[in-house]
Amino acid sequence: MKLLLIHADAFQYEVKQKAIKNPEELTEAIKKGSMNEVVVAFCTVEKMDEKSPDLAAQKASDSIEEVAKWVKTKNVMLYPYAHLSSDLGSRDPAIGILKKMEKILKERGFNVKRSPFGWYKSFRIECKGHPLSELSRSIVPEEKVKVAAKPKKPSKFVVLEPDGKEFPLNLAKIEDCAVLQKNPLLKQFVISEEIGKIPHEPPAHINLMRRLELVDYEPASDVGHYRYYPKGTLIKNLLEELATEIAVKDLHCMRIETPSIYRLDQPDIAEQASRFVEKDYRLKVDDKEFTLRFAGDFGLFRMMKDMTMSYKQLPIRIYELSPSYRLEQSGEVVGLRRLRAFTMPDVHCFCKDLKQAIDEYTELFRYYTKLANSMEIDYVVAFRVVEDFYNKNKKWFVELLKIVQKPALIELLPEMKHYWIVKHEYQMLDAVGGSAQLCTVQLDIEDSERYGIFYVDEKGKKRGCIIIHSSMGSIERWIYAILEQAAKMKKQGKPPILPVWLSPMQIRVVPVSATQLNYANKVADEIEECNIRVDVDDREITLAKKIRDAEMEWIPYISVVGEKEQKENSVTVRIRGGGQKKMKITELTTKLDKSIGDKPRLLLRLPRLLSARPKFAA
Repeated sequence: MKLLLIHADAFQYEVKQKAIKNPEELTEAIKKGSMNEVVVAFCTVEKMDEKSPDLAAQKASDSIEEVAKWVKTKNVMLYPYAHLSSDLGSRDPAIGILKKMEKILKERGFNVKRSPFGWYKSFRIECKGHPLSELSRSIVPEEKVKVAAKPKKPSKFVVLEPDGKEFPLNLAKIEDCAVLQKNPLLKQFVISEEIGKIPHEPPAHINLMRRLELVDYEPASDVGHYRYYPKGTLIKNLLEELATEIAVKDLHCMRIETPSIYRLDQPDIAEQASRFVEKDYRLKVDDKEFTLRFAGDFGLFRMMKDMTMSYKQLPIRIYELSPSYRLEQSGEVVGLRRLRAFTMPDVHCFCKDLKQAIDEYTELFRYYTKLANSMEIDYVVAFRVVEDFYNKNKKWFVELLKIVQKPALIELLPEMKHYWIVKHEYQMLDAVGGSAQLCTVQLDIEDSERYGIFYVDEKGKKRGCIIIHSSMGSIERWIYAILEQAAKMKKQGKPPILPVWLSPMQIRVVPVSATQLNYANKVADEIEECNIRVDVDDREITLAKKIRDAEMEWIPYISVVGEKEQKENSVTVRIRGGGQKKMKITELTTKLDKSIGDKPRLLLRLPRLLSARPKFAA
């Protein structure tokens, strides 16, 4: 059978006259037909299909279903069309095969119409015109001869330590692996990620993000798109600032911005979109089909394709803080761990050869370790690498682990399965034992020429780059990670807390009575001059209730000021998890300044006085 599959905005037909002596019986219901947003399957049944009509119908239906899923439609029009082959099948077998196809596709949930066989018909079609909108298929109704395939080699797993010691790992006998017993976090990651024992308990951060008035669901939007209250917006902005500082200040990247929406009639865009055909948002504007990007590669690769680069300029580092979108299954969307809308701080390095790429990878590893450590969370490191590359570069892997000072799980792939030859991830283990990827770096040896990204070498010839893809991890997932770390602290009997630099309010000044309110504001003025976030609890409630509320908000420093403190020009400070101490204001600001260190500092745009603040979350 020959198929011509066209994705159309609209299709309509009308029967005119007989094309053969005994055409299919005509009824009023099938004299005319029309469908919108449809895959039109022009079908030519051939003689060979008569040998295995069921198999021919099955394989043709499979092809139609595949294309319909790609273009995200449930509407299919089966249209007998004798002009795709000269080896036409007979009337009755052909009608039988077409009816079988109609039945199969309906059983699979498609809305199917079939035009009658053996009639001349006029038709009108409005083809969409993107790269997936016109496809032809040849269906051969023969069972494939089963050749004894060479069995695929499974991956091997090892645990590598920073001192170079290597331990083979049998996933079926992880209890026998002594190095995992010494590293329970890495063991939990193996159980969650590699063995697949995923916890069914919802992660703790979902309640925390709402209770702390950070992030909440937005019922008026799509699943996986959230609203951020002022405190949550502050944390998000601080994380974006840190990512940008690392990329621009430390790594000296050039920063770019590219669109979030791309035309699917561009072959390179369609090719990239085809990698995530089940997870891309699509929309139609002015009769053109678009997709929302699921990563920063879309616009970046387009920009790099148009760029003229010399070997003398490499490596070239590009940074983008890119809003991205993935149409995850609604059941997979879980709080801030997996979303449909997220923000990716991406760094791409374009290198002239493998040696330069390895150097770039090392630099990214160093700074991403700094990033992960600044979050004060527990994380593990996992590599996926082609075994031959690992064996040739084992010393390099050991050097990387010396930077992070952690053992790593390493999956050794028998051969290349992807565009990268090695990648690693920093993985967070949450309070219920689930894992989630944070930072990642990938060494790509294939994509440059595929997307037309070249540099000019010493001899003036064009050559493909080696590309280092990397992301510091979605901003939203970092918020998930720090909240889950706090939940783990609570499970361990410790007071939960965020890193001081990320705490929405770093210090709260609590006057014992209204008499000390002016002094409390004076203290707050001096603290704020040091670029530290501070507020004042002026509410007419008991001192105990004020302190309790500050503790419930996880404020790291609570400064109580009464008559005695006012006379001594001092404060009594309750440090979360660290006792109580009387200090001079300058001593307090010095301590806070040291706690924040070189991390970004932003003011929280809320009224200083608690009595003036609305409550955002119910």
